[in-house]
Amino acid sequence: MPRMSSTPSAESQHIFAPGIFSGDVAIVTGGGTGIGLAIATQLIELGASVAICSRKQENVDAGVTALAKVAGEERVFGATCDIREADQVETFVKAVVDRFEKVSVLVNNAGGQFPSPAQLISPKGFLAVVRNNLAGTFNMTREVAVQSMIPRKSGRVVCITANVARGFPGMSHTGAARAGVENMVKSLAVEWSQFNILVNAVAPGVIASSGTQKYPPAVIELGVKNTPLKRAGTVDETAASVLFLCSPAAQFITGQTLRQDGGQCLWGDTWLIPD
Repeated sequence: MPRMSSTPSAESQHIFAPGIFSGDVAIVTGGGTGIGLAIATQLIELGASVAICSRKQENVDAGVTALAKVAGEERVFGATCDIREADQVETFVKAVVDRFEKVSVLVNNAGGQFPSPAQLISPKGFLAVVRNNLAGTFNMTREVAVQSMIPRKSGRVVCITANVARGFPGMSHTGAARAGVENMVKSLAVEWSQFNILVNAVAPGVIASSGTQKYPPAVIELGVKNTPLKRAGTVDETAASVLFLCSPAAQFITGQTLRQDGGQCLWGDTWLIPD
């Protein structure tokens, strides 16, 4: 049976210099659980102040509690926010800027989808996923840019997408949305280069996280089987890819998608076609 990676330990093993993000203020959407919490944790361990949001208050509370244990409450902020709603996004970003004076890093991690053959996805279900993963990402990115990054002429944006390099059979709704995000990343990288804003994406493959635990085991097993490295990734490995793109090491990289998938996009069948 393909092996899933174990859950990472609470103490991340960093290859980045201590304090490399000191003075930075980061927003991590969906930062209370899973990949988002791993990213937020690594950022705060390396010196950043971090703001997280989620639609669910319990996720915000859990994330804030976990982050405060690392660095105290002064460098942590959390609030509920539905990224699909532009007015809520505006209010959240303003609250972060009021608290920390700026936003220098944005990680668009929030999103959601469900596995389903396309013919069984209702128009309402398709639109809901596109609103969350594409429109919500734009809402947050635009608001952070307008309120902080463009006036300050500086910023890093990283969008978490998915393994859509060869389409996304079985999840065509999120495949369409995530491909839209990757194209938007290219557009914004060019448009906002004049403001010294770097915009990139990370496309994880099968990652052992709270998110993948919601999928049928057979779906995850097939994904791992068709990953050349023959394992799932960890949330800390995804976080490290994000932090690289936010770090000084990536200051000449923009408009790119880093595929953190163990080679999955290069090999293997992702969808069984009936004879």
